[in-house]
Amino acid sequence: MRWLDPSWRAEAEEWIRERVDVTGSIEQPHVYPWSTVLRVSTAESPLWFKATTPEVHGFEPRLTEILAGTCPDRVTELVEIDDDRAWMLMRDGGNRLRELEPPDLSLWEGILPRYAELQIAVTPRADELLTLGVPDMRPAGIPDAVEGLLEDDHALMVGESEELRRDQRDELRLRLPELRALVEELEAFGIAATIQHDDLHDGQVFVQDGQVRILDWGDSCISHPFHTLTVTLRALAWRHGIDPGSAELLRLRDAYVEPFGAPASAADLAYRTGTLGRALAWHRYVSAATPRERHPEDAESVPYGLRLYLEAGPIGTWE
Repeated sequence: MRWLDPSWRAEAEEWIRERVDVTGSIEQPHVYPWSTVLRVSTAESPLWFKATTPEVHGFEPRLTEILAGTCPDRVTELVEIDDDRAWMLMRDGGNRLRELEPPDLSLWEGILPRYAELQIAVTPRADELLTLGVPDMRPAGIPDAVEGLLEDDHALMVGESEELRRDQRDELRLRLPELRALVEELEAFGIAATIQHDDLHDGQVFVQDGQVRILDWGDSCISHPFHTLTVTLRALAWRHGIDPGSAELLRLRDAYVEPFGAPASAADLAYRTGTLGRALAWHRYVSAATPRERHPEDAESVPYGLRLYLEAGPIGTWE
């Protein structure tokens, strides 16, 4: 991976040292095909440097800057960004929610409305964010994208994975008119497309001195805001051992949609279309990855998402 190249590391460290007084070591605790994070020791507190793949997630630094300017108390505090190289230097956000003990599901009743308020606040800038390269996953385009994906045996891992059988793919083709009707019904609620994190779970929420911030916006897209619930409710059901469709998940769903003044039925519709949106997002990432970066589990997320849509389980269904 590029992040392990000594020349890349030297270039990144030089950029960091030109901007802050580094008092100790610069460590590299996280290395993934799509990004890396460096921990920078300073006299006051640690800073965090993040680099993302310009080809897929290059919009993240500028997007984070815009979100911080809109709702500075809800996202990471930036020191500086390099838009061309998709680099950013951030202040410490505290501990990940995942690391707090004991796990407290009720915290999400406060987190989700605050996140919804951020989405509402940035809605007028949706077109601007699209020009930055934030992916366009507005509902109207999902049926055509799915129709094209169903013709891609490689992406669906036909014959390689058990996530989606051939007969299930055939059924999805027959149900494309149903999908188009669902999208039309969802859009009839009149909820505007906006930024959507698309990977919001307890590993992306940080807590410090009672302040909650949402980080890691590299998977974001412009979509129906309620598509957020697809990943979030799946992750919470899995993490906390909650049954899909349970009262606990419905309470979180309702807390999230309340700032929008929308009915629960809109969220339930969006959960289904968002399942396909997430599958398409995985397809976008896997398609851009090099053969060395393409992990089989990531690739299986594409047919997995299509299967979950087809099975139409209650919200929070992840198996």
